Parts: sequence; structure tokens; C-alpha cells
Amino acid sequence: MRSLFICMLLVLGIVSSAVAGEYNFISPEDMKQKIDAGSELIIVDIQVEKEYKQHRLPGSIATYAYPVKTEKERAMIDKAVEQFNTTGQDVVVVCPRGKGGAKRCYDYMKSQGVPDEKLTILEKGIAGWPFPEMLEKD
Repeated sequence: MRSLFICMLLVLGIVSSAVAGEYNFISPEDMKQKIDAGSELIIVDIQVEKEYKQHRLPGSIATYAYPVKTEKERAMIDKAVEQFNTTGQDVVVVCPRGKGGAKRCYDYMKSQGVPDEKLTILEKGIAGWPFPEMLEKD
């Protein structure tokens, strides 16, 4: 009985790891390096308009799509999908905290043909960005 319980825990751990591994993330430090190096990126910012105007990464595309739960919100991401289709550049999704909204944006972009290897999410979102001197605002 105990070995069955241990086996079940192992299987649950493997499944949890597989689910957690569905998304690609980029650390703020790696993102800063890419920006500093002038890397060509499509930065898809899904923050609501008020938050976007208060703080955003340079070169971000304003979508105002957060929380990316409705068809209308998903359609706001289409301009970023079109830019990917034109350029093929890597895509970084930025949201308030890098969690649910970012994952829904990632999933939507993937459903529109943007491949996994081109998609990443900024870890901890804009709230976790440790380089305030780089942020733009209106």
C-alpha cells in the first residue's frame, strides 16, 4: 500500500512538472540584456491602458488585452500576431505579474500560429521588473 502511494506521488509530480513546463519564460536580467543589445523583439504588453501608461518596456506594443479572457480581448492581440507573421521575430509577453493573463496571451498567440520556440513570458511581469530606470511612461 505504501509503495502504491509513493508511485502515485511520483506520477503526480511528473504530471505537475509537465504542466508547469508548457510555457517558456525569460528572466528580467535576460530580457534587459536583449533590450540593451538591441535585439529585435516583439514585446506584447497586455496591461490595461492606465498601467501601460504608467510603466512599460521600451518598444512594447500596447494591446490593453488584460486579462485575455474574452474574444474582444484576444482580438486586441492580433496586431502582435500580424507583426510576428511579417517579421518572424521572437515574442515576449509582458503582463502585470507574468501569470494567468500572460499564459492566456501565449496560448492565444500559439493558436494563431506563433510557434512555442518563438514565445516567452517575462517572469513576474512588469511588477517584478527590477530596472525601473528602463521603463517608459506617458
